Amino acid sequence: MQQPQRKIINDPVYGFITISRQLIFDIIAHPYYQRLRRIQQMALANYVYPGAVHTRFHHSIGAYHLMCQAITELCNKGIEITEEESEAAKAAILLHDIGHGPYSHALENVLVPSAGHEAIGLQIMHKMNEDLDGRLSLAIDIFTNRYHKTFLHSLISGQLDMDRMDYLTRDSFYTGVSEGVIGYDRILKMLIVHNGELMIEEKAIYSAEKFLIARRQMYWQVYLHKAVLAAEKMLKKTVQRVKDIWQPDDTLLQTGSSLDLFLASDGHTPPDFIDAFCSIDDTDVMFAIKRWSRHSDEVLSILSNGLLNRRLLKCTLQNIPVDSGLVIAARRLAAKRLCISEEAAAYLVFSGNAENTTYKIGNEHIDILFKDGNVREISQVDNPLIHPTLSMPVKKFYFCQLR
Repeated sequence: MQQPQRKIINDPVYGFITISRQLIFDIIAHPYYQRLRRIQQMALANYVYPGAVHTRFHHSIGAYHLMCQAITELCNKGIEITEEESEAAKAAILLHDIGHGPYSHALENVLVPSAGHEAIGLQIMHKMNEDLDGRLSLAIDIFTNRYHKTFLHSLISGQLDMDRMDYLTRDSFYTGVSEGVIGYDRILKMLIVHNGELMIEEKAIYSAEKFLIARRQMYWQVYLHKAVLAAEKMLKKTVQRVKDIWQPDDTLLQTGSSLDLFLASDGHTPPDFIDAFCSIDDTDVMFAIKRWSRHSDEVLSILSNGLLNRRLLKCTLQNIPVDSGLVIAARRLAAKRLCISEEAAAYLVFSGNAENTTYKIGNEHIDILFKDGNVREISQVDNPLIHPTLSMPVKKFYFCQLR
């Protein structure tokens, strides 16, 4: 097979990204992958941070670039990685988000309640593997951690994986939130494989600690910002309302796209699931919301118009559970005000909780290789910044209601 010409992508975060392998070209050219251009990385975060309009395509290409650098560093340190393994690891990271649906995490388990994006992604990978004559088989083995060199999987899914390293760097860049800036280049330089496990050299302790703290700050300042939370909950409630009032003869609910299969599915997998899923993206959902904004259903109309014109529900965050009596009272008031049932008002007045853990000691670990050959987990080093307090989950309770 003729080798492809060397291609360069000009990325605003990393500069020039080089692509020179035929398999990588073929993955990027596949319609399932091109669909990632039409799915926003941060869903509705641009309602708060207008610059956050980058896509899953941007992120996946960035993660691929970091994987290239990581493998180069490991090879320079004498770690045996064959050309085939290198290509497969790069293909795997390129495809790690292929299972995301419209608006990424915001609609996960809403359109397809029975499966998350990783399970769907694996199905898509298998289908693409058929289209690519089995050339993704090793990539799938690495992605699912069935390959004997487990450190390759750790580069894709782990505390210091290329996915997290890119999305923190990229999301910080596009939102303008400097708290998310990490020393990804130093961490990559300090990666090492010891006894078959991926870890970092002693010199990178502080960079790894900064990485974990940056994740914590980005979650509460950006990903779980109260207005972002309100917008994404409204999006979920909008789709759920459509599914709950769906009628086959209601033409204003229908979108004319494959989205209808998921809205009418009642939890069952539509026929030709993968092709149907990969034919929908953010554009289909926003087009649908425009249609639904004219629907006679009061709840659907309020939610849809609110999303279109950024009239978000009022959202408050607190450290203790929201009093159920307060929610019931606000729901009754909304029902009376809009002349709808309290059951319908529950789409507009609701509470819940959001949780984030900086570092799960025991489950997810960052091991440090010291110069004397000893290995210690990052929370066990001298004067650790990552200690049991930061390993405890932080839970905040939200209350969304009409303004």
